[in-house]
This record gives sequence, structure tokens and C-alpha cells, in this order.
Amino acid sequence: MDKQGENMKLEEVYKQHEDLEIDFLLEAIYRLSGFDFRQYNRSSISRRIHNRMNINGIETVTGLLEKVIHEEHFLESLLNDFSINVTEMFRNPSFFKTFRKEVVPILRKYPEIRIWHAGCATGEEVYSMAILLEEEGLKDKAVIYATDMNEQVLEKARKGAFPIQKMQAYTKNYMLAGGNYAFSEYYKADDQYAYFHPSILENIIFAQHNLVTDQSFNEFHVIICRNVLIYFTADLQEQVQHLFYESLSPQGFLGLGDKETLRFSQVTEKYQEIAGNERIYQRV
Repeated sequence: MDKQGENMKLEEVYKQHEDLEIDFLLEAIYRLSGFDFRQYNRSSISRRIHNRMNINGIETVTGLLEKVIHEEHFLESLLNDFSINVTEMFRNPSFFKTFRKEVVPILRKYPEIRIWHAGCATGEEVYSMAILLEEEGLKDKAVIYATDMNEQVLEKARKGAFPIQKMQAYTKNYMLAGGNYAFSEYYKADDQYAYFHPSILENIIFAQHNLVTDQSFNEFHVIICRNVLIYFTADLQEQVQHLFYESLSPQGFLGLGDKETLRFSQVTEKYQEIAGNERIYQRV
């Protein structure tokens, strides 16, 4: 065997060993915390593990495992690393614009509206939906349940304070999403943060919920879960899709991220596309 072949074999053995170490690590996290990352996309989890190893100068996953078992605060740090917190206000503005056009007219007919934002992270899209509902005259009969597995990001979401330097981009998103007013009317600002008016928070309930291990907690007219499922394995995505289907009211709406689809799911035939490009579906 030549040198290149030997190196390739060594790399393969190293990967097998590290995969085993990661299996042990994720099992330990599940047993210690109840958070189950065993069916998350392995490449995504591996990147987060190696990032934490680099930050703390840890050479092996086994070294990381030892700290997780023996240091409670370190486990909390790793859980925060694993949490998916990438979001922005009126993210993918065409989604919200289509929601206004296609879904809002149907919601107007309902005496009450229950919306579940699953995997809400720091809440930017939740506030976006609350603003949209207020502009469409639906706020007073709507309740938004905003959930995430990470209590720390939920605490940030409850405060309704976002970095002021992001407001220019958020304003652009708002206008492209069909916003009807000056976006600055919805917040007050200092030199660091934009603080959204407490009235926007009135009908939002923030709560901890783990899509992997927790069950449905209500029946919803709308479920929004955007760019979360891409971090799950195919089997786990299927499990969560069944959870969403069971949680939707008859003819309820499901909104997914632009990289997600129902196309290959077992529940595909139980929905009709309202706006395929925007990943908005209706239960049938």
C-alpha cells in the first residue's frame, strides 16, 4: 500500500472512531438533559462539536464527553451550541407577502386564531407575524404560541429588543413583505437596541418545547416551522411532520422554510399546496 493509501485508511479509521465518540456524547447529553440530538443531521452537529472543542482547546470528542459528564455548566454551553438560532424579521419577505394574500383572507373567517411558531429562536419571525396580524386587523382574536428548546433564546425573545444595526435590513424586509406603515412606528430605539412596543407582545406566549421529544399541546390553525427541519435526519423530519399534522385543525396551514418540503414525506397526500414556492401548505 502506498503512502496515499495508508493516509486514506488512517483517515477512515479516525472517522469511525470519532463517529463512535459522537454517538457516546449524544447519548450522554440525552441521559443527562433529556435533549435528544441523536437524530440531528450529523454533519451539522459535528461542526458544532468541533467549534466547541476549538474554543475550549479540547483535542478529542472523548475529552468533550468527560467535561459534559462532570461539569454541569459545560453541558449547558454545549446545548446552546446545538440550538439553531439563525433568524431575522420578515425572513424571506415573499413568504410573509404570500401569507397575507393567500392565508389571511381565510383566517378572517375564524372566530379565533391559534398560531404555533415552532423553533422560534430569538423571536424575530414571531414579532413579524404579530405585526402582520395587527395590520390585517386579526391581532385581537389571535394567539401566537412561540416555542423553542432553548430557554436562553426564549428569554431574549420575551424582551423584544433587537440590535439597532439590524433595523435597516429588517425595514427592507418589512416593506418587501407588504408592510403598510413606517416600520419605525413599531419600536423605540437607543444607540444599541430597538425595543418593540409591549402591545405587540400581548398575544404571544413563549414556552419551552422540544420537537424531538415533546408531544402536541393544542390544536392550531397555523403552524410555522421554517429552516429547522433541515438540521434533522429524514426519519426525524418524518416524526416531526406527523406531529405537525396531528396538531393542525382541519384545513389548517403549515409554513416551512425555503429549503424544506413535504414532497417526500408520508403526509404529502394529506396536504394541498397553497404556495409551493413559499412552502405554504393546507391540511385536507
